[in-house]
Amino acid sequence: MKIPLFYVARNLWARRLTTALTAAGLALVVFVFATVLMLDEGLRNTLVTTGEYDNVVLIRRSADTEVQSSVERPQASIAASHPAIALGADGRAMLSKETVVLISLNKRGSAKPSNVIIRGIGERGLTLRPQVKLTSGRMSRPGASEIIAGASIARRFSGAGIGETLRFGQRDWTVVGLFDAGNSGFDSEVWGDADQLMPAFRRVAYSAVVLRLADTSLFDGFKKDIEGDQRLTLDAKREQNFYADQSKALSTFISVLGLILSVIFSIGAMIGATITMYASVANRVGEIGTLRALGFQRRSILAAFLAESMLLAVVGGVLGLGCASLMRFISFSTTNFQSFSELAFGFRLTGDIVIKTLVFALVMGFIGGVLPALRAARMKIVDALRAA
Repeated sequence: MKIPLFYVARNLWARRLTTALTAAGLALVVFVFATVLMLDEGLRNTLVTTGEYDNVVLIRRSADTEVQSSVERPQASIAASHPAIALGADGRAMLSKETVVLISLNKRGSAKPSNVIIRGIGERGLTLRPQVKLTSGRMSRPGASEIIAGASIARRFSGAGIGETLRFGQRDWTVVGLFDAGNSGFDSEVWGDADQLMPAFRRVAYSAVVLRLADTSLFDGFKKDIEGDQRLTLDAKREQNFYADQSKALSTFISVLGLILSVIFSIGAMIGATITMYASVANRVGEIGTLRALGFQRRSILAAFLAESMLLAVVGGVLGLGCASLMRFISFSTTNFQSFSELAFGFRLTGDIVIKTLVFALVMGFIGGVLPALRAARMKIVDALRAA
């Protein structure tokens, strides 16, 4: 015979205070575990959505980021002549020769400096990024000391709002527009005309070349041609994959730190669950003896107490997950270890994270309840009834 599940749930309800305290401890651990997964997912999603799959980025061989890269003007011209590159309505190549520079800007309110990416783009720079939309103002004019700022930058940094002025590269630059990049990494950048930014920073080479192929299936052949050309020392990468790689260092750091914290906290939570279940066994010795006398086998007693512990863990898991879901409305910024610039991103909850979190809670409940359940199952009928 099996002990009904409602009987297990009733026992938890009968000890409401103890159940609530133990569930709260489990919920705290689940909250930490879930928020770390959400933070990591938000980071990776931000950087992956930064790039377009159909776009290709050309950077200097062995360079990991655009900041480290250098593409000489003759190299950019040679690459721009490849027949696989798509042409616009005007017959010109869908290509943007870009320069990327790090500068330090002061945050609003605190005057605390932080690194920000200044991106000089070509005429096709905005067209190649359909996720980037101007939300106010206008596009910067070629040949003018004008810039447009990402929504995240405008909110957090002094002088980055529309109509305001930023000074860098020995010039004053007027912010004439704000853009929204759909919560991608471009939201944390400032854009301007590459031909104006390069002399301002005394640059003679581009940082990267961004282009779109006439057909995405041409990528392998294009990559082989570019990387095999002895005149070029360039690597060709899909833009989406290029930016996804930027998240690896920070993602690894967040994941390892979160795992360590989760393991430490989970040990305490499992000890709490074990103590709770041992107390439950001690208070129900007579009940256990009665169940055994009525014909319930040891494995039924074992299953009932394990189910009670895991049900307790589910309650804590749902509570912790519910609290963690509220983190979706919070924006977070940190330094990207790859580019050393500030990157803003949010917490992101997915179905996969929900499943992983609940499984984590069930594992804690199982480990915390297995020893008390074994103790209950091993009790002899006579000893249990006599102790009652």
